[in-house]
Amino acid sequence: MEKQKIRLGISIGDTNGIGPEIIVKTLSDQRILNYCIPVIYGSAALFSSIKKSLQAEHFHFLQVDSADALVNRKVNLINCWQEELVLEPGKPTPESGKASLQSLMAACQDLKAGKLDGLVTAPINKDNIQAEEFRFPGHTEFLTSYFDAAESLMLLVSDDLRVATVTGHMPINEVSGKLSVELLLRKLTILLESLRLDFGIQKPRVAVLGLNPHAGENGLLGSEETDIIRPAIIQLKDRGHLVFGPYPADGFFGMRQFKKVDAVLSMYHDQGLIPFKTLAFENGVNYTAGLPIVRTSPDHGTAYDIAGKRLADETSFREALFAACDIIRKRKEAENPTA
Repeated sequence: MEKQKIRLGISIGDTNGIGPEIIVKTLSDQRILNYCIPVIYGSAALFSSIKKSLQAEHFHFLQVDSADALVNRKVNLINCWQEELVLEPGKPTPESGKASLQSLMAACQDLKAGKLDGLVTAPINKDNIQAEEFRFPGHTEFLTSYFDAAESLMLLVSDDLRVATVTGHMPINEVSGKLSVELLLRKLTILLESLRLDFGIQKPRVAVLGLNPHAGENGLLGSEETDIIRPAIIQLKDRGHLVFGPYPADGFFGMRQFKKVDAVLSMYHDQGLIPFKTLAFENGVNYTAGLPIVRTSPDHGTAYDIAGKRLADETSFREALFAACDIIRKRKEAENPTA
């Protein structure tokens, strides 16, 4: 008997970005249907148009009325709107923002109802998606609220590198004031549990970066390391966890010390994402740890500069799809080890 396939929802992101293109390119490979049942939340007219413009002869989809009627070994598509959507590649518009929100909301509703096993999100424009239902700086914060999670963690993942961030989408001048021992303990606890539950690492090793240059140089260049970061590390070490640091961020990545640990915790967005994207941009995946559901996305944005030019590389989106499948399986194995 064939195992039940993973039902994977796909939100299409900003329709004037590269989201629809990388979805079509990824799902043109029919072998993906051996691993999951993809469910695109979008518009049949839109994807027929994208298919034609890309000359994607191997991309096929089946319209279904709802997630209750999914068909195995097919790319399923659920229409989220009926009106004609005018594409303006490379330009964020109110219409593209509305479409990206309709797609995301429909997928999240089915995921919350248990009709899907996970979600892969194509890139949104964080400005033009804003609406009454979406007053958040990004996917991570929206999903944390929508799925009633107390806390979540942005975790960038590739084959040999995992980088998480304590703070996410916020101005750099607010980062220091946001940090606290309690916040670091919560984020590190999520990271340790995710490494165990979602990645199958029973005794994970985590490196923690400092906030300031040279990790504060013993207080000369800042006190966050001595007052906040080191006390959090000590508490977790006392509980038996393998947590190390704080390390100066530049030297840590320059000396490739990340290869000695299972994950790295950075203090703010760019501190973690710049080295990650430098080392793993093409195959990197953005995973939201700490949620009751599984959500992944490519590690890049809308890429308006190449939208509509058939130049988009689908590798990161494909990796996000496979990562979601892997994490869903790991969670199921953890819940039922004898299955």
